[in-house]
Amino acid sequence: MPDFMKMRRMRENLMFSMLRLAALVNVFALFSVCAFLVWNGLSALSWDFLTEVPRNSMTEGGILPCITGTTLLALGSLAVSFPLGVASAVYMHEYAGGSPFARYIRLGVNNLAGVPSIVFGLFGMSFFVIACGFGISLLSGLLTLAVLTLPIIIGTSEEALRQVPVTLREASFALGATQSRTIMSVVLPAALPGMLTGGILGLSRAAGETAAIMFTGVVFFSRQEVDSIFSPVMALSNHIYVLASSGTEIDKTRPLQYGTALVLVLLVLGMNFVAVVLRDHLQKRRGQ
Repeated sequence: MPDFMKMRRMRENLMFSMLRLAALVNVFALFSVCAFLVWNGLSALSWDFLTEVPRNSMTEGGILPCITGTTLLALGSLAVSFPLGVASAVYMHEYAGGSPFARYIRLGVNNLAGVPSIVFGLFGMSFFVIACGFGISLLSGLLTLAVLTLPIIIGTSEEALRQVPVTLREASFALGATQSRTIMSVVLPAALPGMLTGGILGLSRAAGETAAIMFTGVVFFSRQEVDSIFSPVMALSNHIYVLASSGTEIDKTRPLQYGTALVLVLLVLGMNFVAVVLRDHLQKRRGQ
């Protein structure tokens, strides 16, 4: 084997080894965090912990209002951001194409994807809470999270549209279908599994956000049930922050902090599992 081929093979092996090492480090970090939460938080989990409201300055009781609030915020934000994100991606890819206007929109979407979540929280407080008059409420919180997750959904949806073969569009046009009919009947069903991937990513981020909802949708403590979209809610992520930084007996609530964090991770995993099952089901139907 020539010397330059040996050097090339050595460089390839070195790069693949570095990539494997990076993957192992990430997997190790993930399992370490999960093991740490399970080790410290498993003792706090019980039926009462999952079904009761906090009591005695949140040093006792459960986290049921937090679970309910997190679920409503995450699913509500997805219900708003997913249709808007898909519609935006369809416009940019199918209609605007490579026009300057579409390029400016993509640039703005990419910039928004890197904006810190606290900025979205301040925007939500200024616009939804104050300007729109929604107050600190479930509606303000889920709309803020929808704006936060919109860039992720737009980006993944547009990429899913790019993966749809051009031949499918040409075959639909050859049969006399209009562009709108082709998009609704051919392109979107083919791209939907990929779009759901963006929805899953957006759902995961929305469920774990704290800064974006701290000033818009959640409160320190609430005994009342969520009976309206204008009611404030409690959330798992904010509850962890409160217990760890603002509680009256931080050391006493340490097991509750770990237990709440473990429940949040399990809740996000459960939401993702349902979404992945739905996506795989749609992919199988598409293959048939």
